[in-house]
Formats: sequence, C-alpha cells, structure tokens
Amino acid sequence: MLLRLAYLAVTNAFSALRLLPMSDREKDVEILMLRHQLLVLERQLGGDRVKFAPEERMFLAALLAPLPRAVLRRMQLLVRPDSVLRWHRDLMKERHAATCRPKKPGRPPTVRSIRALILRLVRENQSWGYRRVHGELATLGIKIAASTVWEILKAEGIDPAPERAATTWADFLRSQADALLACDFIETVTLTGQRQYILAVIEHATRRIRILGATAHPTASWVTQAARNLVMDLGDVGAMVTYLIRDRDAKFPRLFDEILADAGIEVVLSGVQVPRMNSIMERWVQTCRHELLNRTLIWNQRHLLHALREFEGHHNEHRPHQAIGQAAPLRLAPDPITDPERIAHLDIRRTDRLGGVIHQYRNAA
Repeated sequence: MLLRLAYLAVTNAFSALRLLPMSDREKDVEILMLRHQLLVLERQLGGDRVKFAPEERMFLAALLAPLPRAVLRRMQLLVRPDSVLRWHRDLMKERHAATCRPKKPGRPPTVRSIRALILRLVRENQSWGYRRVHGELATLGIKIAASTVWEILKAEGIDPAPERAATTWADFLRSQADALLACDFIETVTLTGQRQYILAVIEHATRRIRILGATAHPTASWVTQAARNLVMDLGDVGAMVTYLIRDRDAKFPRLFDEILADAGIEVVLSGVQVPRMNSIMERWVQTCRHELLNRTLIWNQRHLLHALREFEGHHNEHRPHQAIGQAAPLRLAPDPITDPERIAHLDIRRTDRLGGVIHQYRNAA
C-alpha cells in the first residue's frame, strides 16, 4: 500500500508541474471538462458506490482535508465530503499509533538477573519451594512477589519441592564428600603368572590414596586385617569418615563391614554392574594401570608392594588433580611464578621414581 501511495504522490506531483505553464482560461476549460465527465460517470453508475483502494483514500484525504467543508460541498466529488474528512481522521489516527505506541498493560517483566538468581537457588537447593526462595530473596533485599517466583519456576518446568526433594546418588556424593571413602580390588599378574590382588582406599574430598596391601590369596582374615589397619590409620590422622563405598565383591567378608561399623563407618554398596556409582575409585584404578602396572614388569609380590608404595607417594605428594585445583592430596598448589626474570630463566629439575617409570619435576632451589 505504501508503494502504491508513493506512486500516486509522484504521478500527481508531475501533473501539478504540467499545470504551471497553463493559463487560467485553459485550466477553467479543463475543470469544466472534468466536471462533465464526472456527471456522465455518475449517471452510468446509478446508485452504485465507487470503491476506492486504501492508498487512494489516503491520497484524497491528504489532498482535500485542508479545504473548508463549504468548499468540499460545492465540489463535484464521487464521495461525500464527510467521507473525505473521516478518511483524514483515520489517516491521522494511524500516524499517531505508529509514532506513539501505548505501553503494554500489566506489570513490567522480571529483571533477567533476578530470574537467573531464582533458578540458581532452586538448582542448588532441591528441597526449597517457591515460598522458601521468596524468603531468601527478601533477606537479600530483593523485592519480588511470591507469585512471580512461582510463575518463573512453572515456566521453566521445575516441579514443586516435594516432587524434586529426593536425593540423587550424585547429590549424595557431593554433599558427603568430606566423609566418604571408596575401596576396590585391583587384579594384576606377575612375570611368574601369579595373580595378585591389590586393595586400595581413596578419600573423595582430598583424593588421597591408601594402598592397604597386595596378596595372592585375599582370604577373609587378610581382608579383615586390612580393615583394622585402615581404621587405625584413620584414627591416627583424625579423619572423620562416615561412609565407605564398595562393590558387592565376594572377597569382602561380613566381618569387614562389622569392623568399619564399630568405628562409626557405614558401608554403602554400589549397584550390580554399575561402576559409575564408585566412579572416583574406578578412575584411580584406571590411572594406576595406565601410569604404573601397564608400564612395569612385576617380578613378585615384594616388587609389587615396592612399586605400589612409590606410586602412592607420587600420587599423594606430587601428582596434580583437577578436582582439587591441580594440587596434590598432601601438598597445596604452589603460588604461580610472576617474576618475569624468573620466568625467562626457568630451571626445572627432574626426579625419577621406579627407575624412570615415574617422572617428577620441580623448580631448582
């Protein structure tokens, strides 16, 4: 429509230019001729109404509206003067609506940062309902209606608190990491073909590993004694452990769980063939195989214990861990080097363990 209106304006502008060289007599003759044509047209149409396109209405309204009403009534038009004036009012109304859009009714939308904070509170506190979230926002000085919190949670598809308050296995591991241990058996074979079983325990929070021993015959008495040694070691360092995760291996006797229970440690069994429930221990088993057992020829049980002690010391005192900020379980991450002179002249020394199977690096003193 706008393109058609622009076309009409341009063509009529050229028509106005054509009238400039004409004399008044020529204009009067043309006006009389056009009036006569209108009379003939009205007689042929009879009682039928002439239909104007929207752009034609806009053009006529803009052209004729400035004229007084009395002049419009004297002019011979195909429409009534009141229709021309109504078209002009509609034209001004559309122009006003395009330039002055009214504000949307209702309350203003919630600030995006507040919306993100509400979702964060619900994500970090599964047992919180919208009323509890609203109260926490009030303590932070954020003024928002409780119904708005409910609408945001509903729009995001978040269930009410009673339906999402159940603790998942991942939530349990994260919340109890400081009080969790995990243990497992690792199998390896010596050069003589003898199968050896390694029992190791890892702390979830610090990633500290404890190798309880290795044996070719993991009898009930041997595993029970390893449990006693573990309890004494934890008592010597003052570790507050509440849970120990293990699989359902038959090599763990009932007395193993009873000894731990007497020390206040509850044994949690992982699911059948669900290694992800003991993922941190399984990850260490993979590391031990990749960095030690698969790269070392084990002669006998004595050699295996020696290699395990060396790897235990390397793992706890030197090897960085992503889960604890690239620190070692028994060593804090060193401060970064900021001296440009020192960075330009790095002096890094290497220390070998197990004949070069394990390399450790340090800055020269």
